[in-house]
Amino acid sequence: MSLASYFLVTFDDEHESVRQAGWIYLVATHIGTAFLLAFFIVLYKYSGSLDFDSSSMLKTAAPATASVLFLLALVGFGTKAGIMPLHVWLPEAHPAAPSHVSAVMSGVMIKMGIYGIIRTLFILPQGALWWGYLLIGIGVVSGILGVLMAIAQHDIKRLLAYHSVENIGIIVMGIGIGVLGTAMNSTTVAVAGFAGAMLHVVNHAIFKGLLFLGAGSVIHAAGTREIDKLGGIGKCMPFTAGAFLIGAIAICGLPPLNGFVSEFLIYIGSFEACVLGGIASLVPATAVISALAIIGALAAACFTKVFGIVFLGEPRSECAKNLHESPASMCITMAILAICCFVIGLGAPAAVMATKNAVIQLNGFEANAVTVQLETVAAIMSKVVISVACLFIFIAVIVFLRKMLLVGKTVGKSPTWDCGYAAPSVRMQYTGSSFAQPIVDMFKSVLHNRSKAVKITELFPQQARFESHTPDVSSEYLYRPIFRWVDLAMSKMRWVQYGVVQIYILYIAITLIILLVWKL
Repeated sequence: MSLASYFLVTFDDEHESVRQAGWIYLVATHIGTAFLLAFFIVLYKYSGSLDFDSSSMLKTAAPATASVLFLLALVGFGTKAGIMPLHVWLPEAHPAAPSHVSAVMSGVMIKMGIYGIIRTLFILPQGALWWGYLLIGIGVVSGILGVLMAIAQHDIKRLLAYHSVENIGIIVMGIGIGVLGTAMNSTTVAVAGFAGAMLHVVNHAIFKGLLFLGAGSVIHAAGTREIDKLGGIGKCMPFTAGAFLIGAIAICGLPPLNGFVSEFLIYIGSFEACVLGGIASLVPATAVISALAIIGALAAACFTKVFGIVFLGEPRSECAKNLHESPASMCITMAILAICCFVIGLGAPAAVMATKNAVIQLNGFEANAVTVQLETVAAIMSKVVISVACLFIFIAVIVFLRKMLLVGKTVGKSPTWDCGYAAPSVRMQYTGSSFAQPIVDMFKSVLHNRSKAVKITELFPQQARFESHTPDVSSEYLYRPIFRWVDLAMSKMRWVQYGVVQIYILYIAITLIILLVWKL
Protein backbone atom coordinates (compact mmCIF):
# COMPACT_ATOMS: atom_id res chain seq x y z
CA MET A 1 0.00 0.00 0.00
CA SER A 2 2.76 2.42 0.94
CA LEU A 3 4.90 1.78 -2.11
CA ALA A 4 1.99 1.90 -4.56
CA SER A 5 0.87 5.22 -3.07
CA TYR A 6 4.42 6.59 -3.28
CA PHE A 7 4.54 6.05 -7.05
CA LEU A 8 1.08 7.60 -7.41
CA VAL A 9 2.08 10.65 -5.34
CA THR A 10 5.22 11.18 -7.43
CA PHE A 11 3.44 10.75 -10.77
CA ASP A 12 4.45 14.30 -11.83
CA ASP A 13 8.03 13.72 -10.71
CA GLU A 14 9.50 16.41 -12.95
CA HIS A 15 8.61 18.95 -10.24
CA GLU A 16 10.95 19.28 -7.26
CA SER A 17 8.05 19.89 -4.85
CA VAL A 18 6.43 16.62 -5.94
CA ARG A 19 9.62 14.64 -5.38
CA GLN A 20 10.04 16.19 -1.94
CA ALA A 21 6.42 15.39 -1.05
CA GLY A 22 7.04 11.78 -2.14
CA TRP A 23 10.07 11.46 0.14
CA ILE A 24 8.19 12.95 3.11
CA TYR A 25 5.39 10.45 2.52
CA LEU A 26 7.85 7.55 2.17
CA VAL A 27 9.70 8.42 5.38
CA ALA A 28 6.48 8.88 7.36
CA THR A 29 4.88 5.67 6.16
CA HIS A 30 8.07 3.68 6.91
CA ILE A 31 8.13 5.07 10.45
CA GLY A 32 4.56 3.84 10.81
CA THR A 33 5.54 0.46 9.38
CA ALA A 34 8.40 0.19 11.89
CA PHE A 35 5.92 0.54 14.77
CA LEU A 36 3.64 -2.02 13.12
CA LEU A 37 6.52 -4.49 12.84
CA ALA A 38 7.12 -4.06 16.57
CA PHE A 39 3.38 -4.53 17.15
CA PHE A 40 3.29 -7.83 15.28
CA ILE A 41 6.45 -9.07 16.99
CA VAL A 42 4.90 -8.47 20.42
CA LEU A 43 1.65 -9.99 19.12
CA TYR A 44 3.51 -13.15 18.10
CA LYS A 45 5.38 -13.31 21.40
CA TYR A 46 2.18 -13.40 23.45
CA SER A 47 -0.19 -15.26 21.12
CA GLY A 48 2.22 -17.62 19.35
CA SER A 49 0.83 -16.69 15.92
CA LEU A 50 0.72 -13.83 13.45
CA ASP A 51 -2.78 -14.84 12.39
CA PHE A 52 -5.54 -12.56 13.67
CA ASP A 53 -7.84 -15.59 14.02
CA SER A 54 -5.32 -17.28 16.31
CA SER A 55 -4.83 -14.30 18.59
CA SER A 56 -7.95 -14.86 20.68
CA MET A 57 -5.72 -15.80 23.62
CA LEU A 58 -4.81 -12.10 23.79
CA LYS A 59 -8.23 -11.57 25.40
CA THR A 60 -6.62 -12.85 28.62
CA ALA A 61 -3.39 -10.86 28.20
CA ALA A 62 -2.13 -8.73 31.07
CA PRO A 63 -3.23 -5.07 31.03
CA ALA A 64 0.36 -3.90 30.53
CA THR A 65 0.81 -6.14 27.48
CA ALA A 66 -2.49 -5.03 26.01
CA SER A 67 -1.57 -1.38 26.56
CA VAL A 68 1.81 -1.79 24.83
CA LEU A 69 0.10 -3.43 21.84
CA PHE A 70 -2.53 -0.68 21.77
CA LEU A 71 0.07 2.12 21.77
CA LEU A 72 2.21 0.46 19.08
CA ALA A 73 -0.85 -0.03 16.88
CA LEU A 74 -2.06 3.51 17.53
CA VAL A 75 1.24 5.04 16.39
CA GLY A 76 1.72 2.63 13.48
CA PHE A 77 -1.79 2.70 12.09
CA GLY A 78 -2.30 6.30 13.20
CA THR A 79 0.58 7.39 10.96
CA LYS A 80 -1.13 5.72 8.02
CA ALA A 81 -4.43 7.37 8.96
CA GLY A 82 -2.94 10.84 9.41
CA ILE A 83 -3.78 11.63 13.05
CA MET A 84 -1.99 14.61 14.57
CA PRO A 85 0.92 15.00 15.06
CA LEU A 86 1.68 12.07 12.70
CA HIS A 87 -0.11 13.74 9.78
CA VAL A 88 2.75 15.74 8.26
CA TRP A 89 2.93 13.63 5.09
CA LEU A 90 -0.75 14.14 4.28
CA PRO A 91 -0.85 17.89 3.38
CA GLU A 92 2.30 17.35 1.30
CA ALA A 93 1.18 14.24 -0.58
CA HIS A 94 -2.34 15.33 -1.57
CA PRO A 95 -1.39 18.53 -3.45
CA ALA A 96 1.41 16.65 -5.22
CA ALA A 97 -0.74 13.71 -6.37
CA PRO A 98 -3.23 13.88 -9.27
CA SER A 99 -6.73 14.74 -8.03
CA HIS A 100 -8.26 11.30 -8.61
CA VAL A 101 -5.32 9.76 -6.73
CA SER A 102 -5.97 12.18 -3.86
CA ALA A 103 -9.59 11.03 -3.85
CA VAL A 104 -8.52 7.38 -3.51
CA MET A 105 -5.85 8.14 -0.90
CA SER A 106 -8.21 10.23 1.24
CA GLY A 107 -11.27 8.04 0.74
CA VAL A 108 -9.68 4.61 0.95
CA MET A 109 -5.97 4.50 1.81
CA ILE A 110 -5.93 6.48 5.05
CA LYS A 111 -9.00 4.49 6.18
CA MET A 112 -6.81 1.38 6.23
CA GLY A 113 -5.12 2.98 9.23
CA ILE A 114 -8.51 3.36 10.90
CA TYR A 115 -9.32 -0.26 10.03
CA GLY A 116 -6.05 -1.31 11.69
CA ILE A 117 -6.93 0.54 14.91
CA ILE A 118 -10.41 -0.98 14.99
CA ARG A 119 -9.08 -4.47 14.23
CA THR A 120 -6.55 -4.10 17.05
CA LEU A 121 -9.31 -3.17 19.49
CA PHE A 122 -11.20 -6.27 18.29
CA ILE A 123 -8.40 -8.70 19.23
CA LEU A 124 -7.30 -7.03 22.48
CA PRO A 125 -8.99 -7.37 25.88
CA GLN A 126 -11.62 -4.82 26.88
CA GLY A 127 -9.99 -1.41 26.60
CA ALA A 128 -8.99 0.54 29.68
CA LEU A 129 -10.66 3.85 30.39
CA TRP A 130 -7.49 5.78 29.53
CA TRP A 131 -7.50 4.27 26.03
CA GLY A 132 -10.74 6.14 25.42
CA TYR A 133 -9.28 9.32 26.92
CA LEU A 134 -6.24 9.09 24.66
CA LEU A 135 -8.28 8.44 21.51
CA ILE A 136 -10.66 11.29 22.33
CA GLY A 137 -7.74 13.64 23.02
CA ILE A 138 -6.06 12.75 19.71
CA GLY A 139 -9.39 13.11 17.90
CA VAL A 140 -10.13 16.52 19.40
CA VAL A 141 -6.66 17.87 18.56
CA SER A 142 -6.72 16.41 15.04
CA GLY A 143 -10.24 17.67 14.35
CA ILE A 144 -9.83 21.25 15.59
CA LEU A 145 -6.26 21.87 14.41
CA GLY A 146 -7.01 20.16 11.10
CA VAL A 147 -9.91 22.49 10.26
CA LEU A 148 -7.99 25.56 11.54
CA MET A 149 -5.05 24.72 9.30
CA ALA A 150 -7.47 24.20 6.41
CA ILE A 151 -8.98 27.68 6.81
CA ALA A 152 -5.54 29.28 6.47
CA GLN A 153 -4.59 27.51 3.22
CA HIS A 154 -4.35 29.11 -0.24
CA ASP A 155 -4.02 25.83 -2.19
CA ILE A 156 -7.40 24.14 -2.70
CA LYS A 157 -6.00 20.60 -2.54
CA ARG A 158 -3.85 21.34 0.51
CA LEU A 159 -6.98 22.76 2.14
CA LEU A 160 -8.88 19.53 1.41
CA ALA A 161 -5.94 17.50 2.73
CA TYR A 162 -6.19 19.22 6.12
CA HIS A 163 -9.91 18.48 6.12
CA SER A 164 -8.96 14.80 5.85
CA VAL A 165 -6.98 15.25 9.07
CA GLU A 166 -10.08 16.90 10.58
CA ASN A 167 -12.38 14.04 9.60
CA ILE A 168 -9.93 11.41 10.79
CA GLY A 169 -10.12 13.28 14.10
CA ILE A 170 -13.91 12.95 14.09
CA ILE A 171 -13.63 9.20 13.39
CA VAL A 172 -11.08 8.73 16.18
CA MET A 173 -13.35 10.67 18.56
CA GLY A 174 -16.14 8.24 17.70
CA ILE A 175 -13.86 5.26 18.38
CA GLY A 176 -12.83 6.90 21.66
CA ILE A 177 -16.47 7.26 22.71
CA GLY A 178 -16.99 3.59 21.79
CA VAL A 179 -14.01 2.50 23.92
CA LEU A 180 -15.26 4.75 26.73
CA GLY A 181 -18.69 3.09 26.57
CA THR A 182 -17.13 -0.38 26.58
CA ALA A 183 -15.03 0.48 29.63
CA MET A 184 -18.19 1.87 31.32
CA ASN A 185 -20.09 -1.26 30.28
CA SER A 186 -22.66 1.01 28.62
CA THR A 187 -24.19 -0.46 25.48
CA THR A 188 -25.81 2.85 24.51
CA VAL A 189 -22.57 4.84 24.55
CA ALA A 190 -20.42 2.15 22.91
CA VAL A 191 -22.88 1.36 20.11
CA ALA A 192 -23.44 5.02 19.17
CA GLY A 193 -19.69 5.78 19.24
CA PHE A 194 -18.54 2.80 17.19
CA ALA A 195 -21.46 3.03 14.75
CA GLY A 196 -20.84 6.75 14.20
CA ALA A 197 -17.12 6.20 13.65
CA MET A 198 -17.54 3.37 11.13
CA LEU A 199 -20.33 5.12 9.27
CA HIS A 200 -18.20 8.27 9.06
CA VAL A 201 -15.45 6.19 7.44
CA VAL A 202 -17.83 5.47 4.56
CA ASN A 203 -19.33 8.96 4.50
CA HIS A 204 -15.95 10.66 4.42
CA ALA A 205 -14.85 8.44 1.54
CA ILE A 206 -17.89 9.61 -0.43
CA PHE A 207 -17.94 13.36 0.18
CA LYS A 208 -14.16 13.79 0.27
CA GLY A 209 -13.86 11.86 -2.99
CA LEU A 210 -16.50 14.20 -4.43
CA LEU A 211 -14.63 17.29 -3.22
CA PHE A 212 -11.27 16.11 -4.59
CA LEU A 213 -12.84 15.27 -7.95
CA GLY A 214 -14.54 18.69 -7.96
CA ALA A 215 -11.22 20.35 -7.20
CA GLY A 216 -9.62 18.25 -9.94
CA SER A 217 -12.28 19.45 -12.39
CA VAL A 218 -11.44 23.07 -11.51
CA ILE A 219 -7.69 22.46 -11.78
CA HIS A 220 -8.18 20.65 -15.11
CA ALA A 221 -10.01 23.69 -16.52
CA ALA A 222 -8.05 26.55 -14.93
CA GLY A 223 -4.60 24.99 -14.60
CA THR A 224 -4.00 26.29 -11.06
CA ARG A 225 -4.64 25.20 -7.48
CA GLU A 226 -4.35 28.72 -6.05
CA ILE A 227 -7.72 29.79 -4.62
CA ASP A 228 -6.99 33.52 -4.99
CA LYS A 229 -6.38 33.20 -8.74
CA LEU A 230 -9.83 31.75 -9.36
CA GLY A 231 -13.33 33.21 -9.16
CA GLY A 232 -16.58 33.22 -11.09
CA ILE A 233 -16.11 29.60 -12.16
CA GLY A 234 -19.68 28.70 -11.23
CA LYS A 235 -20.98 30.63 -14.25
CA CYS A 236 -19.06 28.54 -16.79
CA MET A 237 -18.84 25.26 -14.81
CA PRO A 238 -22.27 25.00 -13.15
CA PHE A 239 -22.23 21.21 -12.78
CA THR A 240 -18.85 21.18 -11.04
CA ALA A 241 -19.99 24.04 -8.81
CA GLY A 242 -23.18 22.20 -7.84
CA ALA A 243 -21.35 18.94 -7.13
CA PHE A 244 -18.70 20.72 -5.06
CA LEU A 245 -21.43 22.53 -3.10
CA ILE A 246 -23.09 19.21 -2.24
CA GLY A 247 -19.76 17.83 -1.00
CA ALA A 248 -19.16 21.02 1.00
CA ILE A 249 -22.56 20.78 2.72
CA ALA A 250 -21.94 17.10 3.48
CA ILE A 251 -18.49 17.65 5.01
CA CYS A 252 -19.89 20.41 7.23
CA GLY A 253 -22.25 17.85 8.76
CA LEU A 254 -25.46 19.57 7.68
CA PRO A 255 -28.72 17.69 7.02
CA PRO A 256 -30.00 16.11 4.91
CA LEU A 257 -26.65 14.81 3.62
CA ASN A 258 -24.58 11.87 4.83
CA GLY A 259 -22.02 13.74 6.95
CA PHE A 260 -24.78 14.73 9.36
CA VAL A 261 -25.85 11.13 10.03
CA SER A 262 -22.51 9.82 11.33
CA GLU A 263 -21.68 12.96 13.31
CA PHE A 264 -25.15 12.86 14.87
CA LEU A 265 -24.44 9.31 16.08
CA ILE A 266 -21.24 10.47 17.78
CA TYR A 267 -23.19 13.35 19.34
CA ILE A 268 -25.74 10.86 20.71
CA GLY A 269 -23.01 8.65 22.19
CA SER A 270 -21.35 11.69 23.80
CA PHE A 271 -24.56 13.01 25.33
CA GLU A 272 -25.39 9.55 26.65
CA ALA A 273 -21.92 9.36 28.23
CA CYS A 274 -22.59 12.69 29.96
CA VAL A 275 -25.90 11.45 31.33
CA LEU A 276 -25.09 7.83 32.22
CA GLY A 277 -21.50 8.13 33.46
CA GLY A 278 -19.90 10.02 36.31
CA ILE A 279 -17.16 12.60 36.19
CA ALA A 280 -14.87 10.02 34.53
CA SER A 281 -16.95 10.13 31.35
CA LEU A 282 -18.45 13.62 31.68
CA VAL A 283 -15.23 15.51 30.91
CA PRO A 284 -14.16 13.58 27.77
CA ALA A 285 -17.72 13.40 26.44
CA THR A 286 -18.16 17.15 26.92
CA ALA A 287 -14.85 17.66 25.09
CA VAL A 288 -16.18 15.65 22.13
CA ILE A 289 -19.46 17.60 22.03
CA SER A 290 -17.61 20.93 22.17
CA ALA A 291 -15.07 19.82 19.56
CA LEU A 292 -17.74 18.62 17.13
CA ALA A 293 -19.57 21.95 17.48
CA ILE A 294 -16.38 23.96 16.92
CA ILE A 295 -15.33 21.77 13.98
CA GLY A 296 -18.76 22.11 12.36
CA ALA A 297 -18.74 25.90 12.64
CA LEU A 298 -15.16 26.26 11.36
CA ALA A 299 -15.79 23.80 8.51
CA ALA A 300 -18.82 25.87 7.44
CA ALA A 301 -16.66 29.03 7.48
CA CYS A 302 -13.90 27.29 5.52
CA PHE A 303 -16.14 25.98 2.76
CA THR A 304 -17.99 29.28 2.56
CA LYS A 305 -14.57 30.74 1.80
CA VAL A 306 -13.67 28.07 -0.76
CA PHE A 307 -16.97 28.05 -2.61
CA GLY A 308 -17.35 31.83 -2.50
CA ILE A 309 -13.83 32.64 -3.68
CA VAL A 310 -13.59 29.89 -6.33
CA PHE A 311 -17.08 29.69 -7.81
CA LEU A 312 -18.72 33.05 -7.11
CA GLY A 313 -17.79 36.62 -7.98
CA GLU A 314 -15.68 37.48 -11.01
CA PRO A 315 -12.50 35.86 -12.37
CA ARG A 316 -9.44 37.13 -10.49
CA SER A 317 -6.90 36.21 -13.16
CA GLU A 318 -6.69 35.22 -16.82
CA CYS A 319 -6.57 31.51 -16.00
CA ALA A 320 -10.11 31.70 -14.57
CA LYS A 321 -11.65 33.28 -17.65
CA ASN A 322 -13.46 31.58 -20.55
CA LEU A 323 -13.48 28.13 -18.96
CA HIS A 324 -15.71 25.25 -19.98
CA GLU A 325 -17.38 22.41 -18.11
CA SER A 326 -15.41 19.19 -17.66
CA PRO A 327 -16.14 16.22 -19.96
CA ALA A 328 -18.95 13.78 -19.19
CA SER A 329 -16.56 11.13 -17.82
CA MET A 330 -15.56 13.52 -15.01
CA CYS A 331 -19.09 14.81 -14.39
CA ILE A 332 -20.63 11.33 -14.14
CA THR A 333 -18.27 10.27 -11.33
CA MET A 334 -19.07 13.45 -9.39
CA ALA A 335 -22.79 12.88 -9.96
CA ILE A 336 -22.61 9.32 -8.58
CA LEU A 337 -20.88 10.47 -5.39
CA ALA A 338 -23.28 13.43 -4.99
CA ILE A 339 -26.25 11.06 -5.26
CA CYS A 340 -24.66 8.79 -2.64
CA CYS A 341 -24.45 11.77 -0.25
CA PHE A 342 -28.21 12.23 -0.58
CA VAL A 343 -29.05 8.50 -0.47
CA ILE A 344 -27.25 7.91 2.85
CA GLY A 345 -28.54 11.19 4.28
CA LEU A 346 -32.18 10.57 3.39
CA GLY A 347 -31.87 6.85 4.14
CA ALA A 348 -30.28 7.53 7.54
CA PRO A 349 -32.28 4.86 9.47
CA ALA A 350 -31.17 2.13 7.06
CA ALA A 351 -27.57 3.43 7.12
CA VAL A 352 -27.54 3.27 10.92
CA MET A 353 -28.85 -0.31 10.95
CA ALA A 354 -26.25 -1.32 8.34
CA THR A 355 -23.52 -0.93 10.98
CA LYS A 356 -25.09 -3.60 13.22
CA ASN A 357 -22.92 -6.60 12.35
CA ALA A 358 -19.67 -4.68 12.66
CA VAL A 359 -20.65 -3.11 15.99
CA ILE A 360 -21.73 -6.49 17.43
CA GLN A 361 -18.32 -7.98 16.65
CA LEU A 362 -16.40 -5.01 17.99
CA ASN A 363 -17.71 -4.20 21.44
CA GLY A 364 -18.56 -7.66 22.78
CA PHE A 365 -22.12 -6.81 23.81
CA GLU A 366 -25.08 -9.08 23.13
CA ALA A 367 -26.57 -8.89 19.65
CA ASN A 368 -30.05 -8.12 20.97
CA ALA A 369 -28.81 -5.20 23.07
CA VAL A 370 -26.91 -3.73 20.11
CA THR A 371 -29.93 -4.14 17.83
CA VAL A 372 -32.22 -2.40 20.32
CA GLN A 373 -29.85 0.56 20.66
CA LEU A 374 -29.43 0.94 16.91
CA GLU A 375 -33.19 0.73 16.39
CA THR A 376 -33.65 3.51 18.95
CA VAL A 377 -31.13 5.71 17.14
CA ALA A 378 -32.68 4.83 13.77
CA ALA A 379 -36.07 5.96 15.09
CA ILE A 380 -34.56 9.32 16.06
CA MET A 381 -32.96 9.63 12.63
CA SER A 382 -36.33 8.90 11.01
CA LYS A 383 -37.82 11.92 12.78
CA VAL A 384 -34.88 14.07 11.65
CA VAL A 385 -35.28 12.93 8.03
CA ILE A 386 -39.04 13.62 8.12
CA SER A 387 -38.42 17.09 9.59
CA VAL A 388 -35.88 17.92 6.89
CA ALA A 389 -38.23 16.60 4.19
CA CYS A 390 -41.02 18.85 5.52
CA LEU A 391 -38.66 21.83 5.48
CA PHE A 392 -37.73 21.20 1.84
CA ILE A 393 -41.39 20.76 0.89
CA PHE A 394 -42.15 24.09 2.60
CA ILE A 395 -39.33 25.81 0.70
CA ALA A 396 -40.54 24.30 -2.60
CA VAL A 397 -44.08 25.58 -1.92
CA ILE A 398 -42.76 29.08 -1.18
CA VAL A 399 -40.72 29.10 -4.39
CA PHE A 400 -43.73 27.88 -6.39
CA LEU A 401 -45.99 30.57 -4.88
CA ARG A 402 -43.41 33.24 -5.64
CA LYS A 403 -43.28 32.19 -9.27
CA MET A 404 -47.05 32.15 -9.51
CA LEU A 405 -47.30 35.66 -8.03
CA LEU A 406 -44.74 36.97 -10.54
CA VAL A 407 -46.54 35.55 -13.60
CA GLY A 408 -47.35 38.38 -16.02
CA LYS A 409 -45.19 40.88 -14.14
CA THR A 410 -41.89 42.42 -15.20
CA VAL A 411 -38.97 41.27 -13.06
CA GLY A 412 -36.05 43.68 -13.15
CA LYS A 413 -32.40 42.86 -12.54
CA SER A 414 -29.69 45.29 -11.43
CA PRO A 415 -26.11 45.04 -10.14
CA THR A 416 -25.46 44.45 -6.46
CA TRP A 417 -24.90 47.66 -4.49
CA ASP A 418 -21.20 48.43 -4.79
CA CYS A 419 -20.78 50.65 -1.69
CA GLY A 420 -20.54 53.81 -3.78
CA TYR A 421 -17.61 52.71 -5.96
CA ALA A 422 -18.01 54.08 -9.47
CA ALA A 423 -15.80 51.52 -11.18
CA PRO A 424 -15.29 48.41 -9.02
CA SER A 425 -12.71 45.92 -10.25
CA VAL A 426 -12.09 42.25 -9.52
CA ARG A 427 -9.23 43.26 -7.21
CA MET A 428 -11.83 44.70 -4.80
CA GLN A 429 -13.28 41.24 -4.14
CA TYR A 430 -12.53 39.26 -1.03
CA THR A 431 -9.51 36.99 -1.28
CA GLY A 432 -9.13 33.75 0.61
CA SER A 433 -6.67 35.44 2.99
CA SER A 434 -8.93 38.42 3.75
CA PHE A 435 -11.95 36.16 4.30
CA ALA A 436 -10.06 33.90 6.72
CA GLN A 437 -8.10 36.66 8.48
CA PRO A 438 -10.52 37.22 11.43
CA ILE A 439 -10.57 33.49 12.25
CA VAL A 440 -6.82 33.07 11.74
CA ASP A 441 -6.13 36.08 13.98
CA MET A 442 -8.46 34.65 16.64
CA PHE A 443 -6.33 31.48 16.79
CA LYS A 444 -2.94 33.05 16.03
CA SER A 445 -1.44 31.69 19.25
CA VAL A 446 -2.06 28.18 17.87
CA LEU A 447 -1.52 28.69 14.13
CA HIS A 448 1.57 30.97 14.29
CA ASN A 449 0.48 32.76 11.12
CA ARG A 450 3.17 34.83 9.41
CA SER A 451 2.25 37.89 7.39
CA LYS A 452 4.18 40.49 5.43
CA ALA A 453 2.69 43.79 4.30
CA VAL A 454 3.94 46.99 2.63
CA LYS A 455 3.13 49.81 5.01
CA ILE A 456 0.88 52.49 3.45
CA THR A 457 2.06 56.01 4.33
CA GLU A 458 0.28 58.20 1.78
CA LEU A 459 -3.24 58.87 0.53
CA PHE A 460 -2.67 57.50 -2.97
CA PRO A 461 -0.04 54.78 -2.59
CA GLN A 462 1.75 53.50 -5.67
CA GLN A 463 1.66 49.94 -4.41
CA ALA A 464 0.15 47.86 -1.62
CA ARG A 465 1.11 44.30 -0.88
CA PHE A 466 0.09 41.71 1.69
CA GLU A 467 1.24 38.11 2.05
CA SER A 468 0.35 35.54 4.68
CA HIS A 469 1.66 32.05 5.36
CA THR A 470 0.62 29.51 7.97
CA PRO A 471 3.22 26.78 8.51
CA ASP A 472 2.24 23.39 9.87
CA VAL A 473 2.89 23.60 13.60
CA SER A 474 3.91 19.93 13.93
CA SER A 475 6.29 20.09 10.97
CA GLU A 476 7.81 23.45 11.92
CA TYR A 477 8.27 23.03 15.65
CA LEU A 478 8.49 19.25 16.15
CA TYR A 479 9.79 17.34 13.14
CA ARG A 480 12.18 19.86 11.60
CA PRO A 481 14.21 20.25 14.84
CA ILE A 482 14.22 16.46 15.35
CA PHE A 483 15.39 15.72 11.80
CA ARG A 484 18.03 18.46 11.96
CA TRP A 485 19.41 16.77 15.07
CA VAL A 486 19.23 13.34 13.40
CA ASP A 487 20.99 14.69 10.32
CA LEU A 488 23.74 16.17 12.50
CA ALA A 489 24.15 12.91 14.40
CA MET A 490 24.16 10.76 11.26
CA SER A 491 26.71 13.00 9.54
CA LYS A 492 29.20 11.95 12.22
CA MET A 493 28.73 8.30 11.15
CA ARG A 494 29.80 8.84 7.54
CA TRP A 495 33.20 7.31 8.28
CA VAL A 496 31.58 3.84 8.07
CA GLN A 497 30.64 4.49 4.42
CA TYR A 498 33.72 3.77 2.34
CA GLY A 499 31.87 3.46 -0.94
CA VAL A 500 33.31 -0.06 -1.40
CA VAL A 501 30.78 -2.87 -1.85
CA GLN A 502 33.12 -5.48 -0.29
CA ILE A 503 33.19 -3.49 2.99
CA TYR A 504 29.40 -3.48 3.12
CA ILE A 505 29.31 -7.25 2.52
CA LEU A 506 31.82 -7.60 5.38
CA TYR A 507 29.46 -5.65 7.66
CA ILE A 508 26.65 -8.08 6.79
CA ALA A 509 28.89 -11.11 7.36
CA ILE A 510 30.07 -9.83 10.76
CA THR A 511 26.47 -9.15 11.80
CA LEU A 512 25.39 -12.67 10.79
CA ILE A 513 28.30 -14.26 12.68
CA ILE A 514 27.45 -12.27 15.83
CA LEU A 515 23.77 -13.32 15.59
CA LEU A 516 24.70 -16.99 15.05
CA VAL A 517 27.13 -17.01 18.00
CA TRP A 518 24.54 -15.28 20.21
CA LYS A 519 21.80 -17.73 19.20
CA LEU A 520 23.90 -20.90 19.46
